Amino acid sequence: MHEISLVRTIFRTLEAEFPAAGLDGLERIELKVGPLSNVETILLQNAFNAVVEEEEQRFQGVQLQVNLVPILIECPECGQRTEVENYRFVCQCGRPCANVVQGNELMIERVVFKS
Repeated sequence: MHEISLVRTIFRTLEAEFPAAGLDGLERIELKVGPLSNVETILLQNAFNAVVEEEEQRFQGVQLQVNLVPILIECPECGQRTEVENYRFVCQCGRPCANVVQGNELMIERVVFKS
């Protein structure tokens, strides 16, 4: 399950960006995830819980929030942005389009600390 390695990478990224004392006040990690990122959100949440319980007790009590974003394409012919539904990559103008401008994301969008 590659979600466990993703969670470990998230923790390593946070440890590299914030001082150890600062992470003690971490309340929530918000991720931005697109359908094309090849990540199952339920498996990611389960992996997060497992890694916190088994390896990273310092993150106990921290919430993981996954914000899903839709797939958007931008037509090179008409310039319109269209939300892809049912993996049908067709612009509103009717032309096929593979120019994905959103939907591949897997990123830390925000971290929230206790005030």
